Amino acid sequence: MQLHGYAIMSAIQNMSREVLRVEEGSLYPALHRMEEAGWIRAEWITKTPGRRARMYELTAAGKKQLDAEESRWQAVTAAVNRVLREA
Repeated sequence: MQLHGYAIMSAIQNMSREVLRVEEGSLYPALHRMEEAGWIRAEWITKTPGRRARMYELTAAGKKQLDAEESRWQAVTAAVNRVLREA
């Protein structure tokens, strides 16, 4: 699925039930770094005459990286939960 930057920001906000917000100044540099790493691909499309949008899509390498990051996040949150229960 391809999304443009604003749609990515909106999706993060909506999926987190308004808890997480990503600002443009953080999102676009992160997308650029992920593109350089080969985790996403980007292409310019013309949405309406005279209006272009840069669309982003996860690559196979990006899916693999996402799975690894999710595993790390699960390990960290489990450790934090253990610490909080022991406190």
